[in-house]
Amino acid sequence: MSNSLAGFNRRPRAEAEAELLACCASRAFAAAVAARRPYAARERLAEAAETAVRELTWPDVLEALAAHPRIGERPSGDGRESRWSRQEQAGAHPDAPGAEELRAALAAGNRAYEERFGYVYLVCATGLSGAELLARLRARLDNDEETERGVVREELVKITRLRLGKLMEGEGR
Repeated sequence: MSNSLAGFNRRPRAEAEAELLACCASRAFAAAVAARRPYAARERLAEAAETAVRELTWPDVLEALAAHPRIGERPSGDGRESRWSRQEQAGAHPDAPGAEELRAALAAGNRAYEERFGYVYLVCATGLSGAELLARLRARLDNDEETERGVVREELVKITRLRLGKLMEGEGR
């Protein structure tokens, strides 16, 4: 089936929601975006997706976070979401000298973050090096809960927008 906007608009609602879950793994998100179809332009779809992420309850955000691998851990599986995660986290898996230390520092940072906040550290990793990802993780450990929840939501918006673009381009089918 076509991944064009027209094809997305024509899909049965359940199929559209299943496609959207690869972009943001919250059922409330997928239902909200699918329900607003048809979209006249990709930008209107992207805006609807951003609005839907911003309107998620915190439990719905946690549902989306549960589908994200830890930064620095290679996602397993052959599904679209796993392939996209591997692409997005490419900078967290360098083969250069010091890579093993970086991976260990990311693992320790992930543990500290999860102990502090109770959920996986989420960052839009596309285009960032492992060192940049680690620096952002460490900086965010100083956030209070409310501030961090806002940062998490903004990162989820960025990731969702990127993945929605990939979905519309037919990547990872």
